[in-house]
Amino acid sequence: MNITISETKDINIDDILVLYKANEWSSAEKPTQLYNGLLNSETLITAWEDNKLVGLGNAISDGHLTVYYPHLLVLPEYQGKGIGKMIVDKMQEKYSHFHMQMLTADGKSIDFYKKNGFERAGNTEPMWIYSGNEH
Repeated sequence: MNITISETKDINIDDILVLYKANEWSSAEKPTQLYNGLLNSETLITAWEDNKLVGLGNAISDGHLTVYYPHLLVLPEYQGKGIGKMIVDKMQEKYSHFHMQMLTADGKSIDFYKKNGFERAGNTEPMWIYSGNEH
């Protein structure tokens, strides 16, 4: 398996939808908004096996102090092979010096993020107004 990690916004909507549907993310039901949201992120990191999109992560940031990581997805058949870590590592190259790096994690992703240096934010509670249904 030869995986290439890239910081690029040269990505097509069909590849994105395959990834999001395979992970059963409700944002796949809003393809135009999903595509535009990813392209308007400050950073979009993609993982490829040849010409096949196998993972991606994005970052929204003020560019100086705070960064939020809304999405990190890997095709289910590629999970557990270090691809998510490769995406996180690429983000860390850019954002490790920021005062605050934030994300929301649930389920099995909690252990993944803990292994990659993230920790629960004190006694805070994640809060949102959310129109999805997978949580």
